[in-house]
Amino acid sequence: MTGEGKPHRGRSEDQVAAALAMAEARCLAAGERWTTPRRRVFELVMRTGGAVKAYDLIDALAREGAPAFPPTVYRALAMLEKCGLVHRIDGLNAFVVCTGAAHVCPPAFLLCERCGAVEEFDGAVTAAHDAAAAAGFAAREVSLEVRGLCRNCSG
Repeated sequence: MTGEGKPHRGRSEDQVAAALAMAEARCLAAGERWTTPRRRVFELVMRTGGAVKAYDLIDALAREGAPAFPPTVYRALAMLEKCGLVHRIDGLNAFVVCTGAAHVCPPAFLLCERCGAVEEFDGAVTAAHDAAAAAGFAAREVSLEVRGLCRNCSG
C-alpha cells in the first residue's frame, strides 16, 4: 500500500482532499454517516491505487494504531460500495475506488495478470443488462472481469 502522505497515482494532496470531500458529500446525500472509519477505509483504498483486499486494509489500520476490527472494515466497504465510491472485484475478492461517475450498472474491469493493474470501463455491463432484458431475463447482477495483460505488460 502507498504510505500516508503520498499522493494517489500522481494526485496532489489537494486532489486527494477534494476526492475525500466528494466522497463525504455523496455519502451524506445518500443518507449515510461519514464516520472516521469509513473515511479512513476510503482513503486507504484510494491511496492504494489498485485493488486491495479487506484484510490488507485491516492490517494497514492496525499499523496506524487505529481500531482494526474486521466487521468495521467490512461495513465501511459495504457502505462505500452502496454509495458508488468503491467497487468489489469478485474474482480478486478485492476493492477498488470507482474511477467514473456514480454508476447505474456496475462497471467492467480489465485485470492485468502480471502487474495486478485494474482498469475500470463502462458500457459492457449495460449492454449485458440490455441483452438480458431483450431476452425477457430479469438480470439481478452482472459482473464482467476481463483478464489478460495490460498495455505495459503486453509490449
